[in-house]
Amino acid sequence: MDKPHCPNPSSAPRSRGWSRRRFLRSAGQAAGASLLGGSAIALMACEKKPPGKKAARRIHLLQWSNFIKEADIEIRRQAEEFEAQAGVAVTVETINANDLNARATAAVESGHGPDIIQFFANQPHLYAGGLTDVDELAEEVGQLHGGYYDNAVEAAKVDGRWKAVPYNIVGGAFAYRQDKFEELGIERFPDTWDDLLTVGRRLKQAGMPIGQTLGHTFGDAPGFCYPLLWGFGGKEREADGTTVAINSPETIEAVKYMVAFYREACDEGGLSWDDTSNNRAFLAGTIAATLNGASIYFVARMNADQYPGLADKIQHALIPNGPGGRYHLMGNFAHGVMDYSVNKEACFEFIRFLMARENFEKWITLSNGYSLGPGRHWRELPMWEQDPRITIYRDIAQYGRSPGSAGAYDRLASEVQAKYIVVDLFARAVQGTDTPEEAVAWAEQELKIVYQRT
Repeated sequence: MDKPHCPNPSSAPRSRGWSRRRFLRSAGQAAGASLLGGSAIALMACEKKPPGKKAARRIHLLQWSNFIKEADIEIRRQAEEFEAQAGVAVTVETINANDLNARATAAVESGHGPDIIQFFANQPHLYAGGLTDVDELAEEVGQLHGGYYDNAVEAAKVDGRWKAVPYNIVGGAFAYRQDKFEELGIERFPDTWDDLLTVGRRLKQAGMPIGQTLGHTFGDAPGFCYPLLWGFGGKEREADGTTVAINSPETIEAVKYMVAFYREACDEGGLSWDDTSNNRAFLAGTIAATLNGASIYFVARMNADQYPGLADKIQHALIPNGPGGRYHLMGNFAHGVMDYSVNKEACFEFIRFLMARENFEKWITLSNGYSLGPGRHWRELPMWEQDPRITIYRDIAQYGRSPGSAGAYDRLASEVQAKYIVVDLFARAVQGTDTPEEAVAWAEQELKIVYQRT
């Protein structure tokens, strides 16, 4: 390994080997499924790259293509700034988030690929054996950012070891056309699932249904189905992690609700939508509400010439409350350093640079409410109060719950999420493939294959 330009701040962890056979044994079940889509001051003191000389070290970051394009532009700008300061060439590659699992699988199996992968949800659990421990760096960043949210810890910490450094959290809320609601005499967004069905019927009869995907797409489908299951009191398994508990009266009621909701309140073409389809439908004015990050509003606000006056007609609301409570599924993103990388020290330096508060603040402010910071410090950003239309996104983390509940957010829960078992539970009933009872029985067997596999 080439000698780095900056001293290693004692955050380089001991790597552990990872064989193809071991990977296939521990994570191949999920990977084979249909898968998704020091301080800044220390860095400033680093020796700059001599003009005209090629950087001695190179690292490759693979991340999802953010729905907020300005955020990706800022990452690339920061990579260029880091290269100038630290003498490390950084390649930033962006792909559809639904493709992250396949790329990570190929990288771990081959022992070759990106040095850093920006993982989604708790994918660090799936690929833990192929990742370098980043304990000291993750703890340092967590303290800098005011302490991580519990959900971020659960997603990136595996068996007591940090396998990735939390970067940001994306949460969904309902974006809705306030003007269309008011035209029907609806003063506010419904607070319960039952009231949402009632309002949704009126919206669909008026030609402006609710838009919701039940497809194999990483964000919007799980983001709706898991909270609906939990809201009715359903759960995948018990706290022991192996007892499957999906087949319950509560789950059956949730599925019955979804069948009625989809047929009576939704655009039924949404079954096959991906995570961009509902954005396009909302911006085109064909749906009145959809569960989404703040990206719809952000696009309408920043492109007022294309969508004149639309941003001022958009409001946001929490996921409805149910007999089992109100819940949100939080989408965690975290940077994992691959065990095969020959430039781990440079990877640590780059992640530390990205997470320096002045750099991260530039990035998250451009996200305009679409992303939460991984730590509680970022609740205090002025942007949350400057635009009341996005303030609700600041508060949704308090309703966060992780897949696998009531068990831990572990590798098996990640496998279930990657296989879309909970999403397909609802989709099968909505499509008429199964009755609600049959769909729940199907899900029970699928979950047993994962949670009770020996």
